[in-house]
Amino acid sequence: MSKNIFENIEKFMERHGIPGRDLYSLPTSEKTFPDGANYRMEIAGVERASTMEALIEETKKRDITVHRVIATVGGSTYCDFQELKDMAQMAFDQGMEVIMTVGHRKGWDPGAKEAASSEGMMQGFRLRGSDNIRNWIADMMRCIEAGFRGFLVYDEGILFIVNKMREEGFIPKETLFKFSVFGGYCSPAGAKIIESMGANTMNPSSDISLPIIASIRKAVNMPLDIYLIVVDSFGGMFRAYEAPEIARIASPCYFKLEPGTSEGDIYKPWVAEAWHQEFVRQKVKIAAIIKEIMDTHAPGLKMSQGNVADLTITVPS
Repeated sequence: MSKNIFENIEKFMERHGIPGRDLYSLPTSEKTFPDGANYRMEIAGVERASTMEALIEETKKRDITVHRVIATVGGSTYCDFQELKDMAQMAFDQGMEVIMTVGHRKGWDPGAKEAASSEGMMQGFRLRGSDNIRNWIADMMRCIEAGFRGFLVYDEGILFIVNKMREEGFIPKETLFKFSVFGGYCSPAGAKIIESMGANTMNPSSDISLPIIASIRKAVNMPLDIYLIVVDSFGGMFRAYEAPEIARIASPCYFKLEPGTSEGDIYKPWVAEAWHQEFVRQKVKIAAIIKEIMDTHAPGLKMSQGNVADLTITVPS
């Protein structure tokens, strides 16, 4: 083996737009959102119309902008159609982007028992067969009818299909697709693949280092959705004081806030609505704390104002 093998590999990767090494120099990103901002706020777990109402009330109380919410993490199938319409109307009135988590997923398939096994779960969160893909898309179409235009995707096969649907006008042209952390992507090469397939924004794995974040940013142009706080089952880290460096190297990025014990516990539909109302208020409080840290330690970095033009806003029916 040539002593220059690493150098040759790195040069080959660089020719294809992929950093040959993680970027330990942590270069400042020159990329921004269309409004010139470096970062925005994203809160996950807006499960019901009552949760959305509580979130909006708390943002006004704390004078903090939440630009995007990840809604119905437990599954949009658990919301009746009027509730979906009410959520879409509230989001529209607030000028807030909503990414819906549609109901059908691998764990709902009676035949997907390997997903619960210690080795089977390594196969990923992708759907089994065409029937399940059809069911996922049907739930997406139900949400589109209610007025939503943003969706969480964790399956490359689905991403391929829904991107074709968007290109061919089968679904609205403005529909937004966010690739989920459950896709497991944590490298610039993986991010480049997802972007090329039509993803508009993506969640890298929650625990990646700053040099890896910087290398992903170099490889792609889409916003990166970076966990600052994540559920305990995903590691439970709280990267509050890394926020200034993350925004500097990952711009444009969303600060993703999703505290809690585990998604499997907190997003079950039988968790009381009142509990979610109080919990989302705590998430808004964390967003306000992050903004305070940014204002103190990174005043030169800009957060978007509310209701900016490039957000994909709901279209209430």
